[in-house]
Amino acid sequence: MTERGNAEARAVARRIESKWRPEKIYTSPLSRCLATGGAIATACSIEAQSIEQLNDINYGTWQMKSHEEMAAAEPRLYAIWFVAPHLMRFPGGDSLQELVSRSADALRLIPERHRDGTVVLVSHDRHQPGTPVANG
Repeated sequence: MTERGNAEARAVARRIESKWRPEKIYTSPLSRCLATGGAIATACSIEAQSIEQLNDINYGTWQMKSHEEMAAAEPRLYAIWFVAPHLMRFPGGDSLQELVSRSADALRLIPERHRDGTVVLVSHDRHQPGTPVANG
């Protein structure tokens, strides 16, 4: 994670610690989420646990490639991803349906485990053009 990313993780950790008393933090297994979850866990003096259900979509052969590289290599699939992403599967990777199913499992199971408590989930944001699609 960049220094800016680390500073943002510390800032969100301070905000969460000052406003809420979470009993557990669940993170994606990717390093940027582990770092953010770890910062929150330290600030709140609680445990963070990595769970696969919060993992980013598996980009398959597109992993660590820029948008420009993907568009040049497979223009038809790249266009589908932005026009009708529900109709596409990343070559060697996931479909959106798989991501949704995996995430829905987390959103169903975690509240069952923490009926009266507050939890923090740390996952991913969308990717910006010109950056690798995954850099975990």
